[in-house]
Amino acid sequence: MSRTWFAKGLRGMIARRIQTNLFHQGFVVGPEDRFVDGDFGGNTESALRKLQAGRSLQETGTVDDATWQQLTVDPVPTLFERCLSLSADFEGHGFGLIQGNFDGAGLTWGIIGFTLSNGEIQDLVVQVEQAAPGTLDRVMGTLANQWRAIASKPRNSQIAWADAISTGPSKEGLPGEWKTAFAKLGEEPVVKRLQMQKAYDDYFVPAAKTARRVKCTSELGVALCFDMHVQNGTSRVKAVAEVAAMPPKLTEIDQRETLANAVADRSAAAWREDVRTRKLAIARGVGAVHGRTYTLASWGIAEFPAQ
Repeated sequence: MSRTWFAKGLRGMIARRIQTNLFHQGFVVGPEDRFVDGDFGGNTESALRKLQAGRSLQETGTVDDATWQQLTVDPVPTLFERCLSLSADFEGHGFGLIQGNFDGAGLTWGIIGFTLSNGEIQDLVVQVEQAAPGTLDRVMGTLANQWRAIASKPRNSQIAWADAISTGPSKEGLPGEWKTAFAKLGEEPVVKRLQMQKAYDDYFVPAAKTARRVKCTSELGVALCFDMHVQNGTSRVKAVAEVAAMPPKLTEIDQRETLANAVADRSAAAWREDVRTRKLAIARGVGAVHGRTYTLASWGIAEFPAQ
């Protein structure tokens, strides 16, 4: 029986790809920007049923292998892409969203929240300049030279600058010109590619190693470890060391739940229960995070062995 990959509830770049293909093949009537919104809801489900009826497929309103092949010649998104889509949704980030110094990281930007404090934003901008010279000046205008001057300073001076321009009670905001500049930069194809590559190299590859270490071999296990690498620092390291030293649980879901609770218990008190609900939703394959219900099978992440 063919696996269902994606269904109602999916959000993000994969949902947008599905919608874009449905629109371009004529299964949607109306403005493209109203349909292609990255939210797989009732309208997307209806459009998929139309495609399936027109191509003699079972009318499920979901995306299995046969339906995906009718949508595009591209392969089904990899486990990395599916995990990235989920964690990016939890983080509330797109490729262009930038936030101020709300958590001591200076600036946080991009698909999984790359930070100034870790040098990730600076490295990405340098890579953009190398891969597509002139992009920064074209997109950011006069702010490009300001950014270069800031990025040339010591890290503590960069953080101090970011803190000084951060706005609002929580310092999450930034002046409009900086938000607009980084939003435009994030929409550049070369920037999206470089952000995806960095997320793979610096987060997904280590997460796959972590999953093996804690004996989690399913897609859900890898997704849990990836989300830990994205969200959790020291608490992740301590939790993994503890769980890896334990005798294996009877089932992998026991192992995943133990890991989810361990990383939550070692997180800062202010974020502890937020971490717990997010990690347990992944560990169990279903749960409520930030007021939204997630069924991970709709995101292409389930109890299947990780490939």
